[in-house]
Amino acid sequence: MKHLFIVLLAFFSISGYSQIKIIHLDSGKLQEKRELYVSLPASYEKNPTKRYPLLILMDGDYLLNPFLGTLNYGAHWDDLPEVIVVGISQGQNNKRSIDCGLDEVTGMPDGKSVDFFDFISLELIPFIQHDYRTTNFKIIAGHDITAAFSNFFLYKDNPLFNAYICLSPELPVNMEDELPDLLTSIKQPIFYYLSTADGDNKKMQERIKKFDSKTQAIKNPNLNYKFENFNDVSHYSLVLHSIPTALYQIFAAAQPISVLEYDTKIVTLKEGYVDYLKNKYDLIENSFGIKNPIRITDFKAIEAAIIENKDYNELDALAILADKSYPKSMLGDYELATMFEKKGDNPRAVRYYMSGFNKEEIADLTKDMMFAKAEELKKTFAKKPKIKGKVGQDVEAKQEVIEETPASDIPVSEEKKQ
Repeated sequence: MKHLFIVLLAFFSISGYSQIKIIHLDSGKLQEKRELYVSLPASYEKNPTKRYPLLILMDGDYLLNPFLGTLNYGAHWDDLPEVIVVGISQGQNNKRSIDCGLDEVTGMPDGKSVDFFDFISLELIPFIQHDYRTTNFKIIAGHDITAAFSNFFLYKDNPLFNAYICLSPELPVNMEDELPDLLTSIKQPIFYYLSTADGDNKKMQERIKKFDSKTQAIKNPNLNYKFENFNDVSHYSLVLHSIPTALYQIFAAAQPISVLEYDTKIVTLKEGYVDYLKNKYDLIENSFGIKNPIRITDFKAIEAAIIENKDYNELDALAILADKSYPKSMLGDYELATMFEKKGDNPRAVRYYMSGFNKEEIADLTKDMMFAKAEELKKTFAKKPKIKGKVGQDVEAKQEVIEETPASDIPVSEEKKQ
């Protein structure tokens, strides 16, 4: 099973992302050319204006494919956003030990490791941001000594990265005490994932758990923290167990509306269903810099909550949002038609079903369906019955005749004014 999982990760890393580019970046800080692995999302060339979060991988030699596998699997189901991934090669000539070497007394970067820190912050990040379309949301990940080294970016007043994935970090002296204090007073939103396993060195485990205990007690609303302790897992297989949880923790807000979110956060609202949807996508854009159209499934979830709570007037606001997100589609007309149908105003429901018939199909909304709904509702219109008058005569009853209103593009809000 373990081998099958690794094969699946490799499949998704190859099929979902574009071919990995190997780049040699000339570093003035390191006085050498540094090998990088750059992997761009499959949609990168197709969407020339779209920007993507940035994931920097230390130990890129062996962390790249596991991360790409998870990202591709998540993107396939629209659970995870596409990300630009840059792996730093550290596997040759003991580079990772030199890059992350620390002073034995202070536990701080010293000599070459200071240069490596500056290489990432002053050369690598600016280079990637200049040459590739990235958002301002940045993640850094590492394993054992590189994981511990990534924490030093949190020692700055304005941390360079927004999210930290620390896989079995080999914590330097005093870090388990110093870092929780820093996280307590952090003033910008930070995601932090930490993991350890039975297969880790025992002293290392104890210090990680001490760090976790102190961090769990932090009440800072800017800190989004998660810890995992794996049983019967080695120091190396921990990587495959940790990566999915870490990425799903960081990008939880960007996921489609789930059954759990619907049941606990949406359908329980007394009002403001459309505002909830707007706020969700504002949060995605403000947190990750990702500007995506609202998912059709999310529209349908909000529609279902509105109908379940019989707050039919909110479908008007949902229709306005649909027209803004998908102006050429029939979605907005469908929401208005549904609103009038639920309110018992079948003539106007027919009007918007037929208006939608003339627009583009979207998801499971089709021209055949819109036409069929309109025809079905037309059967409910009142007809003029004949009643007997004087002997030998049939006289039509005087009653209101409901006529079909031709389709119109006038919004409901404007229609009401008239």
